[in-house]
Amino acid sequence: MPKTARVLTVGATLGASALVVGAATAGATPGTSDEHRDGGRGHEVTLRFDVVTSPFSYTDLGEPGPSAADVIVFHDTLLRNGRQVGHEVGSCVVVEPSGLSNCSAVLTLDGQGTITYAFENAPPPEKTLAITGGSGKYRTAHGDGTFTESGHGTGTLVLSLTLD
Repeated sequence: MPKTARVLTVGATLGASALVVGAATAGATPGTSDEHRDGGRGHEVTLRFDVVTSPFSYTDLGEPGPSAADVIVFHDTLLRNGRQVGHEVGSCVVVEPSGLSNCSAVLTLDGQGTITYAFENAPPPEKTLAITGGSGKYRTAHGDGTFTESGHGTGTLVLSLTLD
């Protein structure tokens, strides 16, 4: 493999790995309610997680090295005060050799339901997430979030949800 392809592969691998990594505190903080167009009231909640990741899988399906059609999959553990409170699974499809990827994930909180989200995986240390739905306690969830990479396989996931 040429040196450039190796560098891109390592960069994409580290970027995806850092995206889905973190380490030890999750909390939920209620926010304020807002009026909704149907006249009802929504309940805002902020969920904060440290995430511990298992090694993700990178499948080279396109041209050798990072390229369109390559796939990354991951499975992470979500923690609160050092205790597991759930997990998340996701996948990313690489769209260009820089490692730019289109990703989606499902976060499952033990006994509460799921939250789904999508994001663009790119080199910056902070990723912006769009909440795309949920189930159980989170069945009406919408909002956004961020994943901030801290380096060395750590990061923080923060979701800002409105529950109708």
